[in-house]
Amino acid sequence: MLGELENNFSVLEKKILNLYKKFKNLSEKHAETSEELQKLKEEYMEEKRRNQILAEENKELKLYSAISGNAEHNRLMKNHINRLVKEIDMCVSELQNTGL
Repeated sequence: MLGELENNFSVLEKKILNLYKKFKNLSEKHAETSEELQKLKEEYMEEKRRNQILAEENKELKLYSAISGNAEHNRLMKNHINRLVKEIDMCVSELQNTGL
């Protein structure tokens, strides 16, 4: 009976050690994955910033192209000018409403 209990205890101890090793491995993998996730988030944000910069540069290039007389971008330039005129009209209207 005592031998059987010792055997059960030893089997239980081996299982506990095995589970502990697995837990440590999973904890390490989790830490590595968390670091990788953080790096990927930073890369994503950097790429998002680059994309915004490139989109703004593209918009500016189209405007410059339209200003220089490129027929392809004339519509873009007209739309941009119309937007600016509307914005100016709204500002003038607000100034008139405030009594200035």
